[in-house]
Amino acid sequence: MKVSREQVAENRQKILDAASRLFRAQGFDAVTVVDVMKAAGLTHGGFYGYFKSKDDLIAQTLTYVTAQGARADTDLKRYAASYLSPDHRDDVAGGCPIAALGAETVRQTPEARAAMAEGLRRLIERFAASAPQPDAAMVRRNAIGSYAAMVGAVILARLAQDPALSDEVLDQTHAWILESTTRSAV
Repeated sequence: MKVSREQVAENRQKILDAASRLFRAQGFDAVTVVDVMKAAGLTHGGFYGYFKSKDDLIAQTLTYVTAQGARADTDLKRYAASYLSPDHRDDVAGGCPIAALGAETVRQTPEARAAMAEGLRRLIERFAASAPQPDAAMVRRNAIGSYAAMVGAVILARLAQDPALSDEVLDQTHAWILESTTRSAV
């Protein structure tokens, strides 16, 4: 039975959605092709009609999920408030792919690393482009530093078993970003 182009596109979307959530929640190695296809509501036999391999799925999933982040709020202060929230910290499967998978992606294929790096580049450029400062180098430095602090804070907050420490890491990083971006804008 032939599947329409629309159905192929819909199935591919389901696979990428399922893979992005599973990879962020469990990591690349813990998730199998069978797991992804089952979560997408499809049989694993059809996988190779959409992707060449699991490595191809990983790279395409990273391209897909980081492109979603490129649509995020470009106001760094608003973004930081949302990013450094307990809700984001607790939603590993639906949260930032860089915080969830960055360290693992370093050991993936060049295509996967390139997809993650491109998503990072786009996000930094969006933050830098939205900042009202005449010094482009300073704006870019603030965008990179602030985003690096946010990613690190979410990773550390997720590691902390003490809820008070976890919340403090998020709150203090948010305060530091607000202070540093306000200071540099003056």
